[in-house]
Amino acid sequence: MKIRNLLAISIGLAFSSLVYAQETKTEETTAAVPTEVIDRLNIPGPLKFNENEYFLAWSKQNSATWAQQQYTLRDDDYKNYKELINISYFDKEIDMEMAAKQKVDYVEKLKEKNQDKYAFVGVTESPDGKEMIVDYLITVTPKEGESYAEYNIDRFKSFDANGKKSFLIFSYSKRLAGDLKYASRSLSKERSKLMEAVITTAVPPVTYKPTAVEPKK
Repeated sequence: MKIRNLLAISIGLAFSSLVYAQETKTEETTAAVPTEVIDRLNIPGPLKFNENEYFLAWSKQNSATWAQQQYTLRDDDYKNYKELINISYFDKEIDMEMAAKQKVDYVEKLKEKNQDKYAFVGVTESPDGKEMIVDYLITVTPKEGESYAEYNIDRFKSFDANGKKSFLIFSYSKRLAGDLKYASRSLSKERSKLMEAVITTAVPPVTYKPTAVEPKK
């Protein structure tokens, strides 16, 4: 992929629209971890990424056409993860460029609200135009617990199999706690390596059979 430096902005953490609610990592990971996690996407596991293995830790049927699963390292704390992979599968067509634009627009507003001086965002497009990546770094100062920097990479991919259109977002998140300046710089130094890992990782095969939609709490 070639990187297009479309923006030099900072961004925030949460996502409110339907497409991006799946990436609200901080909010999602504060939920109670279920005793038994359902593999709603029938993805062979564990996932292998960047020479590590990630295990299914959480899943949810958000709607009849949208299922979401999250994976962590074996010994990682799900609620306060160090690394996390999120896979959101949409059993319908979604405009990829519009999805990426909405993401960036939303996080720009959050950046302005939070005045995050360490944050940045980048947009990457594959040469054939079939995939896009939005990657970004943010810093978080929670009401309780240690402050941390968080680097995220969201890979958008559309599918068209025998006229059936679908959409998948493969997201990787890494957190580093401590001094925000040091943590942000440390994660920024890993940007190229992690971007390459996400770009070259094969998107796991999905066999989607929707389960019952979970009620809103």
